[in-house]
Amino acid sequence: MVLSRLRNKTRFVVLPPARLTVFGPFRNVHIDPSAYDDLLAAMQRFRGEVYLADGAIQREDLQDGRHKQSIDDRSWHVLSLDASGRICACLRHLEERHATGFDDLWVRHAALAESPELGGRFRAAVENEMNRARSHRISFGEVGGWAVAESHRWTMEPLRIILATYGLLQLRGGCAGVATATFRHGSATILRRIGLSSLADDGAELPPYYDPQYGCQMEVLRYDSRFPNAKYLDAVAELSSTLSHAAVYCRESGIRSAFHHMIQRFDLPAAKTAFVPAAV
Repeated sequence: MVLSRLRNKTRFVVLPPARLTVFGPFRNVHIDPSAYDDLLAAMQRFRGEVYLADGAIQREDLQDGRHKQSIDDRSWHVLSLDASGRICACLRHLEERHATGFDDLWVRHAALAESPELGGRFRAAVENEMNRARSHRISFGEVGGWAVAESHRWTMEPLRIILATYGLLQLRGGCAGVATATFRHGSATILRRIGLSSLADDGAELPPYYDPQYGCQMEVLRYDSRFPNAKYLDAVAELSSTLSHAAVYCRESGIRSAFHHMIQRFDLPAAKTAFVPAAV
């Protein structure tokens, strides 16, 4: 397979959303709040170090050396660990299951949304993608938080972490969505090579834009995990199988996770319930 030569050099760890316990296709699930918190914090420190070195953020954007974002504990994280157990790459996927429109999405914070000329087109294009996902009965989400250690940038690792995330989404039943991509280190080019394409409104592609927060040119791309570039189909299938056996660390036990899901589903006020899980 195309990425087999890296199989013995790095390994994957998966972090699901903090309130979610997963089983299904995953065969190596651990309910371990301490390990979950440690790995999430390590990922945030790693991401902060990479982004700070790249000039994408300032030191004041870090909290105790960590690049924290409010969606981190609601997202899936694919981590790649080197032979020493250190994180060398990471990528985040946020499933927007409860979003009904653009204003509910994380991507609404993108600088493009504030553009007088392109903001309206951006909103319309994203909501078109949401409607398309619903019509195909797949979830809608957002990819971000991509970081790769400098020591691994000229290896297959940047490509591998993205294809592994495609594999994760395949295990989850498929997902369409959007990703904001920087032009730094050829990131947008790599994503296009894998199969992502320009976001478009009424057939007209949205152009790249400058993001003052990250100090670089960016663009918003669309993806559908069911249809990567045909060149990488075998690699996605291989990595999907690899992830099904990778260590998955959950923060909450199944009973508490199921209870939280019930609260969300029926819109119950959690603070007023009398149920207390026996153990977490």
